[in-house]
Order: sequence, then structure tokens, then C-alpha cells
Amino acid sequence: MTPGANIGEHAAIFEAVHGSAPDIAGKGIANPTALLLASAMMLDHVKRTDLAERLRQTISDVLNKDNVRTGDLGGSASTEQYAKALVARLRG
Repeated sequence: MTPGANIGEHAAIFEAVHGSAPDIAGKGIANPTALLLASAMMLDHVKRTDLAERLRQTISDVLNKDNVRTGDLGGSASTEQYAKALVARLRG
């Protein structure tokens, strides 16, 4: 098996830094950045550093250039608005 072919065994290593946050579930106010950064770490792990860096840069641009931020970062964007801003930047 080639390295990275079965990432399932490594998936538990890369997870968000918080719990399930049931108090905000379904409210559209969660900030998915920690989960996305964990995804970038997994991409690094499977030797896709190009994609990892692209994801990190996109997150940085959305937060710092576009100023699209969820409430916990002083913004007013919903989770969906933040996600749409990320996707728009990724699509270029």
C-alpha cells in the first residue's frame, strides 16, 4: 500500500480542538476554522502540502482581507456565510 492510500487509520489524530458544542448546534454560529486547520494538517501528513498551504492561505485571506468572521472573532458572519466566502476564494 502506498503512503497516504489509507488515511483512515490516521483520521483520529486530526480533529477539532473543541467538543461537539451542543449549545450552538443548528444555530449557524459555529466557527469551523479549527476543523479546517486540522484538515490542513492532515493534508500535510499525506504529503499534499500544496493543498494544505492553499487552504491555510484561503482561511487567512477570508479572515484578514475579506474580513468575513464569525461572532467569536468579532464578526457577524454565520457559519454558512463564512463557508461560502472560503469556497468563493478557493474557486478563485
